[in-house]
Amino acid sequence: MSSTDVCPRILVIASGNAGKVREFRNLLAHLPLQLQSQPEGLQVDETGTTFAANARLKALAVARCSGQWALADDSGLSVTALGGAPGVHSARYAASDPERIARLLRELGDADDRSAQFCAALCVAAPDGEVLLEVEGRCNGWITTAPRGDGGFGYDPVFEVEETEATFAEMTLEQKRLEGHRGRAFALLEPQLKKLLLLQ
Repeated sequence: MSSTDVCPRILVIASGNAGKVREFRNLLAHLPLQLQSQPEGLQVDETGTTFAANARLKALAVARCSGQWALADDSGLSVTALGGAPGVHSARYAASDPERIARLLRELGDADDRSAQFCAALCVAAPDGEVLLEVEGRCNGWITTAPRGDGGFGYDPVFEVEETEATFAEMTLEQKRLEGHRGRAFALLEPQLKKLLLLQ
């Protein structure tokens, strides 16, 4: 049976971040899925100490609330010179993307070691509380001294990807999919997700 023979399954993207939802829609467009955004106003406390734990918390909560499969990611930036910060607190480092970037550059200052890593943990969960899939993708690079590029979101303008000489904000969606932590995590998730869909 090919994927075109499968009735589209509803998959709820467990995020209120429009940029992240758009990125997932692009990644999932070719699969037999009917994508929906998470219920309006739903807030999930991200109390996990790892990206994987937070992704699991969000996927389980949204699946339970929506009655559908849910895909959650928890991703963030870990900077070597800052002891791994902002890490799991990346989204809560400041009130807005420009403020988060400003704080990061201020705290890093003129540090010689500007190496950093982006990590994305993905989790698919079912409404009955079963965790169906979990994967992690990582991307190495370093923090620029000033923002570059007009695309992306979050820390994208200040993260230059190793061996590319480009920040995520300077890349096309396709380049970011190939080079980025979320794209790498999705490359691990996709074959497993296809198998799940064919079993339904």
